[in-house]
Amino acid sequence: MAAAVKPIEDRRLLGIGLVLFGYLTFAIIDSCAKWMMQRGIPPMEVVFIRYFGQFVLVLALLGPQTGPVAMVRSRRIWLEIVRALCLLGSTIANFIAITYIPLTVTGSINFTTPLVVCALSVPLLGEHVGWRRWLAILVGFAGVLIIVRPGTAEFHPAMLLSVLCVLFTSTYFILTRKLAGVDGSATQQFYAAGVSTLCLVPFAFGGWVWPSSLETWIPFIAIGTFAMIGHQAVTVAHRFAPASVLAPFNYMLIVYLTASSWLVFNQPPDASIFIGAPIVIASGLYIWLRERQLARSVVTDLVGRD
Repeated sequence: MAAAVKPIEDRRLLGIGLVLFGYLTFAIIDSCAKWMMQRGIPPMEVVFIRYFGQFVLVLALLGPQTGPVAMVRSRRIWLEIVRALCLLGSTIANFIAITYIPLTVTGSINFTTPLVVCALSVPLLGEHVGWRRWLAILVGFAGVLIIVRPGTAEFHPAMLLSVLCVLFTSTYFILTRKLAGVDGSATQQFYAAGVSTLCLVPFAFGGWVWPSSLETWIPFIAIGTFAMIGHQAVTVAHRFAPASVLAPFNYMLIVYLTASSWLVFNQPPDASIFIGAPIVIASGLYIWLRERQLARSVVTDLVGRD
């Protein structure tokens, strides 16, 4: 059975560098997907390519290291499967959404994930969330309303898919917490990519479309590779630095997505992004700071009792 990997050592700069690189690859994944779908590749085919490419690389690169039997064995196999389905649902919702709306909009909405994770931790993990964090959650959602602008001409129904993506992603992170120390990263990658690939086979080949140009073949081939590299980089980053150190750098993703949206797709951010996104980010950072403060208080209390 693939054991959970323990931290190697405290090398925070290396961990930060890896997580920044990982989030850059996530922006590239979204950009590749949007590029292909704009050129006629069906969304479900794009999702299939993304997971199939990752699955092949997981088997080729991680399988020999852990052994195929150890990689497949899981202490919580049903939890792994549900976690994989949540990741698949978030990808499908996100890829369809970015077909219609700019990456800056989907990215900004996706930054409510820490807020939703915090809210879901109450019923799913039994954690206590105080009034300050609930207030931060409400403020963050107010920022999303500024971005989405429901009831106006700027509202697009695809924005609701981004909200659905957030719900799937948040549940995925909650289940990842439950699997911490249970299965190793190779096992988690195997199920995340394998279950998704298997589920997509009946839908991907119905109207298969091959790329018609080199500029489409490149993302067609690269998207799975970036998925594998990105998830592995973020996983390894947590072996060199604490999650509390790495968490704020998640917000660099909006910088990457804004640059891609502007430079690649000629979709610069509008005023609602400049107003709403900082509100969402500030709310997420407050929750992170509050959780760090509470964690330190618990440690102080335990030391005091000793």
